[in-house]
Amino acid sequence: MRLDRFLANLPDYNRQQVRRLLAQRRVRVNGEVAHDPLLEVNDFSRIEVDDKLLQAGYPARYLMLHKPTGCVSATQDPRHRTVLDLLPAEQRDGLHIAGRLDYNTTGLMILTNDGQWSRRLTQPRTKLPKRYLVETEDEIGDHYVARFREGFYFAFENLTTLPAQLDILGPRQARLAIVEGRYHQVKRMFGHFDNKVVGLHRESMGPIQLDPALEPGAFRALTAEEIASV
Repeated sequence: MRLDRFLANLPDYNRQQVRRLLAQRRVRVNGEVAHDPLLEVNDFSRIEVDDKLLQAGYPARYLMLHKPTGCVSATQDPRHRTVLDLLPAEQRDGLHIAGRLDYNTTGLMILTNDGQWSRRLTQPRTKLPKRYLVETEDEIGDHYVARFREGFYFAFENLTTLPAQLDILGPRQARLAIVEGRYHQVKRMFGHFDNKVVGLHRESMGPIQLDPALEPGAFRALTAEEIASV
């Protein structure tokens, strides 16, 4: 939201008063004097007028988790362990999952309380590739590559998947980059060839790569560079 709109929505100020406050440099955002009415603010912004605190803000949090098998990508589940259960209780509040993984799929998972940032990371229109290491039951043929590039028609959603890049690493192993996250998408794509996916591991999401030092079930905060890269 624009700063002037945020202030004008409060019961204490009308639009004329907001313009005057900004011109007199009496408004501070995150400790800095703010006079631009178009300055974007959000729930994480600390906003003050003179010595009056209007919004304390709260810290944005960004965590990288190495998801193991056998847990669900949910914030709560009555029957199964969730990825949030892997975190200490005091660190779970307010977090959501940016890009879910299936029950037995492993690898990079991002947890955050910043919805705008997570949408940039996961929405297909941003075209940030999600890379997976795939192992299959049967051999992967060279003809798979062109087919993945063309896309697959999913009748249930009545859509054709966006082009994907498939790099064959071995007879039954490949690296796949997709920009979508349809329901069981990778398994359904290989299912077109009646080839069952027996192992699936997400290595990266956009510019963020799974830290090789993280054991399954372990997590760490994203670095400032990783956050800014999205």
